[in-house]
This record gives sequence, C-alpha cells and structure tokens, in this order.
Amino acid sequence: EALDTAIDQAHDHTHADAPIQHSPVMLSPIVVTAQQGNEANGLIIETDAKQTIQPMPASDGAAYLNSIMGFNSVKNGGTNGDVTFRGMYGSRIKMLTDGTENLGACPNRMDAPTAYISPESFDKITVIKGPQTVQYATPGSAATVLFERVAPTFDQDNPYQGEASVMLGSFGRIDHNVEAAVGNDKVYARLNANRSKSDDYQDGDGTTIHSNWERWSSDLALGWTPDANTWLELKAGVGDGESAYAGRSMDGSQFQRESLGLHAEKRNISDVISKLEAQVDYSFNDHVMDNYSLRNAPMTTMMGMSVPNEMSMRVTRRTLNSRIAMTSDWDQFSLITGLDAQRNTHAGDMKSSAMPSMNMPLEEDLRFQSYGAFGELNYQVNPQNKVVTGLRFDQVKVDSAENDQVRKDTLPSAFIRLENNQDNGLNSYIGVGHVERSPDYWELYSTSTSYGNGTTDMMGNSSYLMVDNLNNLETEKTTQLDLGFEHQSGKYKSWASAYAGVINDFILVRYNGNTRPLAENVDATIAGGELGVGYNFTDRLQTDLSAMYAWGENTTDNTPLPQIAPLEGRLNVRY
Repeated sequence: EALDTAIDQAHDHTHADAPIQHSPVMLSPIVVTAQQGNEANGLIIETDAKQTIQPMPASDGAAYLNSIMGFNSVKNGGTNGDVTFRGMYGSRIKMLTDGTENLGACPNRMDAPTAYISPESFDKITVIKGPQTVQYATPGSAATVLFERVAPTFDQDNPYQGEASVMLGSFGRIDHNVEAAVGNDKVYARLNANRSKSDDYQDGDGTTIHSNWERWSSDLALGWTPDANTWLELKAGVGDGESAYAGRSMDGSQFQRESLGLHAEKRNISDVISKLEAQVDYSFNDHVMDNYSLRNAPMTTMMGMSVPNEMSMRVTRRTLNSRIAMTSDWDQFSLITGLDAQRNTHAGDMKSSAMPSMNMPLEEDLRFQSYGAFGELNYQVNPQNKVVTGLRFDQVKVDSAENDQVRKDTLPSAFIRLENNQDNGLNSYIGVGHVERSPDYWELYSTSTSYGNGTTDMMGNSSYLMVDNLNNLETEKTTQLDLGFEHQSGKYKSWASAYAGVINDFILVRYNGNTRPLAENVDATIAGGELGVGYNFTDRLQTDLSAMYAWGENTTDNTPLPQIAPLEGRLNVRY
C-alpha cells in the first residue's frame, strides 16, 4: 500500500508545474528461506537431522541414514555401521560433512566415514540419488550424501539460541546432545557437543552380547558476517570413542577425530555472478583396534607358560580437502563451475605382546592425490521443463610408501536430466549419468597376496600387506538411468523412483577360506527402485506406506552381487 501511494504521488507530481525532486528510497533487505522435503521432483531428498528417528536417536551417521528408504547398513556392532544404498557399498557412496570428506582408516572398515558423524549435531541431510551431480570430487555412483550445518542468524532481542536433549534406554543407553549459539548480525559462535553410551545387551535367551560402546564429539564454529552478502567461518572439532564387537577378534578401542576448516562465501558479486564460495578443510583420524582393552586377551603358550597374547593395530588417515566454486545466473541459465583437490595419507602399525617379532612401527603405506574441475548447468526451458547437465574430470594419483609403485587415473563423469512439473501436481524426472571410479584404499589392499616383511598375520588382517601391484585393478565405470515422479492430489500423495545401470569392471571383493579378501574386476548389472503412497488425515496426522527393492548380478560369473539388501517395506504413522 505504501508503494502504491508513492507511485500515485509521483504520478500526480508529473502533472504539477513544480519540478520533480527524485530522492532514493533505501529499503531493508528481506531474506526469505524455505525448506522442502524433496528437490528435483524426488531425486534429491532432504531431511531434518534434528528430527528424532525410530526407534531412537541415531548414535552415528549410518543409523540415521537407515531411516531413509534405500539405505541399509553392514552392522559392525551396536554402533559404527557401514551403509549401503541400493545395494552399493563403500566409496560408491560419497559422504560429505559441510562439503568436505572425512575418510576412515581401518582396513576392515570398523571406522567407516559415518563412524565419525554425529547426525543430531547437523541441521539437514541431503541425499542425491545416483550419478546425478558432478559438484563434488569423484562423484558417488550410487549416491551423494551431504550432512550440513546452517549458519545461525540472530536479531537484536535474541542474541542467543540453542537446544539440549537427554535420552535414556535399556541396557545403559544414554545420549546427551547440546547445541548453543551466541552472536549478532556481525559475529557468532556455535558449539555442538554430544555423547552416546550403551552397555552390553542381552539376547532373547538372556545371554550377554559383547556390544557396548561410548562415543563423544564436539565442534566449535566462529563466524563473521560483515554484511548481508559476506560470510566467513572458522571451525574446529574433536571426538573419540570405543566399541565392542561380538563378531570380530578385535574391538575398536579408539576412534579419535580432529578437524579444522575455513569456509568463505560472497554473494551478489555482479549481475551475473551470484555466489563465490571457497573452503579448505583438514582432518586426522586415529583409529586403534585391539583384543585387550574391552575384552580379555586370548592366552598363548610361551616357554611352557600360558600368557595373554595382547595384539593391537593402529591406523591413521590425514586428509586435506580444498574447493572453490562460482555460481553464475543469467536469463534462464544457472551455472556452477569449480575446482577441488584432495590429498590423504594412510599409515599403520601392529604390535603383539607375545610375538614382538611381528611388531611394526607406525609408517605410511599409501598416499592419494586428486584434482578435479567441474561444471553443472541448469536451464529453465519453460515454466514446466528444466534441463540439468554436468561434466567433470578428475586426475587421481596413488603412490606407495612401501615401494616405488605409482598409479594414475583420469576419470570423466557426466550426466543429463530433464525435470517436468505439471499444474495437476505431477512432477517427474529422467536422467542418465556416467561415473568412473578409481579403486579406493580398501580395494587396493584387498589385492595383496604377500607380506612386506615375510611374516604371517594370525588375525587374517590385510592392513599391513604390501600391495603387489597398484595397477592390477581397472577403474570402475558406471552408466545409470534414473527416473521417478511425485504426485500430490488433495490429501493423497504418491512417489516412485527407479534406476537401471551397467557397471563395467565392477570392483568385487571376494573372501577365501582364510577370510582374506581379494579384489578383482567383473561386469555387473543393477536395477531397482523405491515407491510410496501417503495420506494426510489432518494437518498434523499423516501416514505413508513405502517399499524398496534392489537387484544386482555379476554378469561375468552369473551370480548375485554381494551386499544387496532384501525387499523392504515400511508403514509410518506420524503426528
């Protein structure tokens, strides 16, 4: 109304004899934010990480992701599971926290990347299905998962905010979570701290199962927003934990994490450049496995005497990530371009009280270096149709600290997707993507067949094997079709997503009679999907029914692919 009045007055002045005096009117900036459950018509899923999941708050990232249709996990114990998505596993799922990758170190994946994630300390979780983005280094062929925190905002009347929770459960389960922030429109400080603990549980026969755990994490962020278009944040974090494993000969007695990062963002730089973002992040994971901290060590006979054989293995991973990206907008186009790099170094040792000859000091074994460049374009063809496409190239180098071996790979990735939105509430997408992936640390070491020092590891662990040949595995090449829809009609809603893919040189990890894994290339075909229907009884009471199915075949041997999850269905009632 005020604007209409001003226009009318200006119009009247134009008919007056007096000269017009123009004076600029400065309006306060208005920032509008919104969060929707799904983007790209269901291809991209967003969820509130602070919403409690069933049956109880998640102790790690894998436990939370299990609540999202399509995810399952390979259980290690009560915590620190290793997720699968649509039956795909390991580095086929790109796992990022605040835009950076924090890799685990254990050769048997006791400390998968999700083991260092406390989901309740984040604000939102985004899942991008399939190879349908190129914005992040060596894209995940199965999915890209983003755990993200949103910078807090304050007004003059409320210079602080926060929340705290405590959860109690059977068998000594107790969780604490605290988030607190203080600041103003220029600076802020935010603290996220949490702890989760559980004792051994008892099975249905009353037998106590070796499964206790304790983990804690703390992150501090200091932010600076000198104006509405500038943001700078310095963050640091630490964490640790321990976990008992009934199904393994060793427990995880240490899951130590240290991290440090600097993120910056500048918006509205020009009429075309809408955003420039840059970040650099460092992380150090220090993981220890042993057979005596959380259990009694097995006994062995030496010189006619029975003595405990205490064994431990320590593995570390140092990772440095950097990324810079620019978003440009003009007409119906939006283009994101950028460069990123990662360097990570893996090291390990081994100790035995009964057999000191097996002891090895902590030494580096493999070093990874990657550089990437990408471009991702959005084109709004018309109000109903949008085309999204992207292209990326990564240069990956792996070198061994144990010998002179070097591996170099050039990895192209690309996708194209059409999104359609109809006035009747039917929104759909169809896209095809291609990703090439180098073998990761676990797969390279799985090809080992001899020990560097000629000794035998009685634990059957492949961590300290010398890699015989860094180049005995081909890069894995995935080409996948993704399609799906969402439909909303009154109180009813329905959605579905499906995929079909061909994987050339799929890196398959086998296990022989000595539990030693051996990796090799095979060809594979995968397919499956998720679907669901829902009904809103009221604005507050909702129900939905969903199902997921994944299928995969090793076409080289005509056998099923491993780790494919079974048919799964869920019925939810929400208030």
